[in-house]
Amino acid sequence: MRLTADAVDLARRVAALPGRPAGDNGPVALAVSGGADSLALLLLAHRDLGARTRALTVDHGLRPESAAEAAQVAAVCAALRVPHVTLVWEGPKPDANRQAAARAARYRLMGDWCAANGVGVLITAHHADDQAETLLMRLARGSGGPGLAGIREVNKVNSEVTLFRPLLGVSRKSLKMLVESAGLTPIDDPSNADPAYDRTHARALLAATPSLDPVRLAASAAHLQAGESALDWAVDLAWRSRTRRDGAALVADVADLPAEIVRRLVVRALGEFGAADPDGPAVMRLIERVSAGDAATLGGVRVAGGRLWRFAPAPPPRPVRSR
Repeated sequence: MRLTADAVDLARRVAALPGRPAGDNGPVALAVSGGADSLALLLLAHRDLGARTRALTVDHGLRPESAAEAAQVAAVCAALRVPHVTLVWEGPKPDANRQAAARAARYRLMGDWCAANGVGVLITAHHADDQAETLLMRLARGSGGPGLAGIREVNKVNSEVTLFRPLLGVSRKSLKMLVESAGLTPIDDPSNADPAYDRTHARALLAATPSLDPVRLAASAAHLQAGESALDWAVDLAWRSRTRRDGAALVADVADLPAEIVRRLVVRALGEFGAADPDGPAVMRLIERVSAGDAATLGGVRVAGGRLWRFAPAPPPRPVRSR
């Protein structure tokens, strides 16, 4: 996608977000780390959203340079007259899964700030290359449809704040060119080249393989997302027409349904009893047993087979009697 005013009209696209009231011109927050991607987002928002723009930078405190980098972003925002806030991740930092913990802290801090300041939309600069890298990583892991659909354009940060990623169809190269044309110097995070992370290898594969066009790969992820939405619609329809409550139990008629619809109905039914996010292979083993007419238990839920499938809380285990 070319970075024209028509292609990336943030004001129009924010107004079209689900749940936004007509004519709403309230403030919109941006996640701005100082990298080329987020600086490009800042420039686009300054152009399209004007005085509605608020910039948020999270100082994770993981590198000695982080405070100075946040100050550098603040200086850029001051030159553009965009209000800027630095949010600091305080407290001890984990040694394991540090990137995931930092990501969770970043969204928590920004989401809490937005909710406290009446800002209903948080925009991030995820772009086509990010989407392409995500797709390649999940292909390598053998992910199913939901995983291959990649990064969602619209999500929720918390109950009050919508997360919006409007640049998923724009290449990293285009964003970098925009920043360079504005005379800005982006911050280079060394973790982006750390070989310890799968994303670094996916990025290197894209760079070394011109035939893997990030924009086209991102378009494939968008098509998969559309397919996921259609499946969700079908599952909702099957849920309303094929399931019913029977006391403490849930009864489902899965006869003649496609296998993927059955799988999603089972996952949803398990979630009704608190078995959220069950292991995928375990769900498939349960479906195989119940389809054969047996009963099986997963996540504290007992599922009995037959013409109708019956989901109910599993009875507590019998106490072991001492001899």
